[in-house]
Amino acid sequence: MSDAEVRVDQDEIRRFTRDVFEKVGMPPADAETEADVLVWANLRGVDSHGVLRIPLYLTYLEMGSFNPSPDIRVVRETAATMLIDADQALGPVVTKMATERAIEKARDVGIGWAVIRKTCHQGAMGYYALMAAEQDMVGFATVSGLPNMVPHGAKSPGVHNSPIAISVPAKRHRPLVLDMATSVVAGGKIDLAVDKGVPLPLGWLVDEDGEPTTDPKFRDRMVPIGGPKGSGLALMLECMSSLMVGNPMLAPKLAGKEMPRGSQNSTIAAINIAAFTDVDAYKENVDKIIDELKALPTTEGADEVRMPGEPEDRVHEDRLRNGVPMPQGTLDRLREVSERLGVPLFDVS
Repeated sequence: MSDAEVRVDQDEIRRFTRDVFEKVGMPPADAETEADVLVWANLRGVDSHGVLRIPLYLTYLEMGSFNPSPDIRVVRETAATMLIDADQALGPVVTKMATERAIEKARDVGIGWAVIRKTCHQGAMGYYALMAAEQDMVGFATVSGLPNMVPHGAKSPGVHNSPIAISVPAKRHRPLVLDMATSVVAGGKIDLAVDKGVPLPLGWLVDEDGEPTTDPKFRDRMVPIGGPKGSGLALMLECMSSLMVGNPMLAPKLAGKEMPRGSQNSTIAAINIAAFTDVDAYKENVDKIIDELKALPTTEGADEVRMPGEPEDRVHEDRLRNGVPMPQGTLDRLREVSERLGVPLFDVS
C-alpha cells in the first residue's frame, strides 16, 4: 500500500455508497444492492470495479443514461429462459434479480438462462457467477457494450472488452471464480492507475495509429488478450447477448449511430449440477483438481500455483480485518461527491 492510501472500514464505505445512491433517487433496497456489489469488489481487491465507479455512475445518471427508478420487465419467459428489459437500470439491481431467477429456474428444470436488454454497468461479473456456485450450481455471466477495444488487425475500436465470469463450487476449497475481461486489462484498472498516480504499462492501449501507448486518454482503445482470440471471443459474446436481446451495440455505433453512454446487454446462466451428476462427487472432483494443480512444481519466481479467485479470496480476508485501501485520487473524487450531495464521507482519520 502506498503512502497516499488510507484504510477505510468496509461498513463505512457501504453506508456512504448506499446513501449516495439513495440521495440521487434510487429506492433504498436498490441502493443497498448497488453498495453491496461495489464494496464486494473492493473487498476482493478488484478496486477497478468498486467505489471508484461512483463519480462516473453519477455523471451517467445526470446525463439520463442511467435510470435510478427503472421499469424492469420480463418480456419473454419459458421454464428455462427469460428476456428482461432493464430500462437502463443500474446493472447490479437488475443483474442480481436475473441471477436469482436463473437459479430458481435451474432448480426446477436444470438450467436457468437469462438475457438482459438495456442495462448499465454491472460491476464485477464474478459477483453473479459466484451467487450460483454458492447454491451448488455452475454460474456464468457476461456482458457486451459499446466498442472500447481494438480488434486484432484493426487500428480503431470495434468490439467491447466483454467481461466473462464462470464459477463452480468445491467442497474443501473455496469456489473457483474466473472473472476476466477479453482485453489485456479491464478498463477500470486504467482509471485505478490514474487515481493511484502510477504510469500505465505498454501493452494495455494503442493510439490512433494503432501503436502502443501509455496515455490513459486512449482508454477506449484497449488491446485484446491473446490477439485474435480475445477479439474473437468478444465478438461472439456480442452475438450471444446484444443480438439475442434485439439491441445491437457494435454495428450501429460503428455505422455512426448515437448510442446511450454506459448502456449494456448481458447474459446470466445457472446450471444445476444435480441435474447431471452427484453434487458431492462433483465438488470433491473440483477439490482434487485444485490439489493436483497446486502440487505441480513451480517456475522460478512463483511461490505457488494459484487458482482462479484465490488471490481475491486472500485479499478479502485481509480487507475484512484491516479495511479497504483507498487511493488518494479515488478519495478526492469521493470527497467531491460527498460535498456536492451533502452525504457524509466515511471516516479517513
